[in-house]
Amino acid sequence: MALERTLVIVKPDAVNRGLIGEIIHRFERKGLKIIGLKMVHLKDKVLHEHYAHHRGKPFFKDLVDFMKLSPTILIVLEGNEAVSVVRKITGPTFGVEAPPGTIRGDFAISISHNVVHASDSPETAKKEIERFFKKRELFPYERIDWNILYSKEDLS
Repeated sequence: MALERTLVIVKPDAVNRGLIGEIIHRFERKGLKIIGLKMVHLKDKVLHEHYAHHRGKPFFKDLVDFMKLSPTILIVLEGNEAVSVVRKITGPTFGVEAPPGTIRGDFAISISHNVVHASDSPETAKKEIERFFKKRELFPYERIDWNILYSKEDLS
């Protein structure tokens, strides 16, 4: 197992629906450690960079406009296999396809208004964390329950 960091964005639909606490609670309850957390209004420049892989697609402008609708919550989570664990907790991108019990399965129906963004690989997570957080905004620490959550083999 590998200790990883990953990025989650709580999108404007979730912020406006009062789901911030519920979403954060699910990650903490699983045993992931929050090492970065902030509320921001995302600007065009960072959104164009973050969603560059969608540039030229018909929904690109609507996606950027949606992400500027209200503040978002940016979260850096740390834990063993954090990227895949977070992806399982969030569920598939299209809310209709996400199983009940996942964040999107419980709170999303749309493909674009799907409550959260989650990094899709450790490499992407590293780039996304650097895009949204300065090093001084990350706070590594040891949770007092770390030895209960993980065996010694998990942490090596």
